Amino acid sequence: MEISVELTLTPLQDDFEPAIINFIKKLRASKLKVIENPLSTQVYGEYDKVMEVLQEEIKEAFEFIDKGLLYMKIVKSDRYDYEPPF
Repeated sequence: MEISVELTLTPLQDDFEPAIINFIKKLRASKLKVIENPLSTQVYGEYDKVMEVLQEEIKEAFEFIDKGLLYMKIVKSDRYDYEPPF
């Protein structure tokens, strides 16, 4: 089963950028399809592989920060190639 996941990591601390940069770099290194934009990061792929990577990388990201939030949306389909019809 293919999924698309949108993630927004929000460290609740003044020095927030290193945690976000590290999180994104680790997702890139996973060999999954990853797209970043200023508001979120999207990850695409096979459910078990994506969730395995996310479980590990979310845990590491939370260990890297004192307090923080992670917003996550999951869509049951690979929307990597989606283009609006307008």
